[in-house]
Parts: sequence; C-alpha cells; structure tokens
Amino acid sequence: MSGDPVTDAPASDDLSGDREVRVLVVDDQPMIRLGLRMILDHEPDLRTVGEAGDGDVAVELARSTAPHVVLMDVRMPGTDGIEATRRLRADPALADVRVLVLTTFDDEEYVTEALRAGADGFLLKDADPASLVDAVRRVRAGGSVLDPAVTPLVLSQWRRWSAGASPAPGRAAGAAAVVGSLPERARDVLVAVARGLSNQEVADALGLTLATTKTYVHDLLRRTGCTSRTQLVVLAYEAGLVAPGEGGTAGRR
Repeated sequence: MSGDPVTDAPASDDLSGDREVRVLVVDDQPMIRLGLRMILDHEPDLRTVGEAGDGDVAVELARSTAPHVVLMDVRMPGTDGIEATRRLRADPALADVRVLVLTTFDDEEYVTEALRAGADGFLLKDADPASLVDAVRRVRAGGSVLDPAVTPLVLSQWRRWSAGASPAPGRAAGAAAVVGSLPERARDVLVAVARGLSNQEVADALGLTLATTKTYVHDLLRRTGCTSRTQLVVLAYEAGLVAPGEGGTAGRR
C-alpha cells in the first residue's frame, strides 16, 4: 500500500470558481480511495484534487493542491491521520483546510485523539454516499460533523473516566483552568454547544440573538484555543461541565 501521492491539479487550478469544493482523499487502501473519488467526482460541485496513502504525503499534497476539505483516514502505516491532522493545524498556510475523519466502530481512542488534534468532523466508513457528500459540503461551509453513530465512541471514553479511570491529570486540570477563566455567559454557551444544540437552539435556550450566539461561539474558539466546534465538546467533557450521556451530535450549526 503505497504512500506515493496522486495529484490531479495544481493549487492554482480552479475550474469552477469558489463554489467548487476541492477534496483531498487520504486512505492507505487504494480501493477505498477509488470508491471515495467516484462518489465525490460524480457531484457537480465536488472535485478530488489528489489522493494519498499516508499522513506524510497527505500534508505534502495539502500544501501543493490547496484542498478545501481533507478526507482523512485514521489508521495508516507510518504517519497516521491523527498526526497528519496535527501538522495541518500547525501550518498557518493551511489554516483554512478542513479535516473530515473517516473512522470505524473500533477506532474509539483514535476518535477522541483526532478530536483533540483539531478534526472538524467524523464519519463512519460505511456511511452511504449521500451522507458523505453532505458531510463534505457541511464541513466546507464551516460546520462540524459528528456522525451520530460515532457519538457513542466518544462518550464511552468519558464514561470510563467517570467510572474511575482518569484522563491524563494534566489535561483535565488544564481544561478546568481554561473553562474557569471564561465569563459565566460564555460557559453557559459552551455547555449548550457540548449538549449538541445548534446555534439557533443555543440562542433560544439562553435568550440570545442568533448573531450574538455566533459571536460567543467564535469567541469561545479564540479564548480556548480550540480549532473546531467538536473540540469545544471535548473541552467541556474534560473540564466536567457536561457529564457522559448529555452530549449531542455536535454537528449542527
């Protein structure tokens, strides 16, 4: 399973203007990459600009093809999808690249680590084509996608912690310190987001306007250093603001 890059277009090649969603496909299995490309390229507004079989090549290709969305496998030989996501997030030139992780039911620990690495969403590999296409479009538009079927994978980690298996002490303490520094209203918004409420639902629940709610969410990302809505959910769990079982899909806006 080669990690050699496959590229269809240079970064400067934009055939359809800003409305076209450029996608980089990353998976160590060629047949899966082929299937994903067939699904994506069938859509008039989506275009795959390359594919990679490992994380090192994925980051390299992201720099040369400027995708809007990276479909990122988690388990790969060499550099895995988690480390690749961290590298994408650490590169200022790739700040606008969105990462949609493709996972399986037995990737529980990978899912939580990928959340911390800054992934914008998660989708099961057996999702139907319509769900995949919708997720790519939503992530490109700035939303965070957490497949409802993936949610138990995330929640079970916190259930184990609540049963006595502690998360990394430094991480939990750090999350509590970050949350403790937030104004009370901002914490209220964080709790609502962590419970899976959309921006409109947060506004309705807290008596805010939609515009004010969006400002709060944006400010939460800035204050906490989180790079996505899904990372805010992780922060809320680690800080003890939300108990296991209270969270929602974290995928609505």
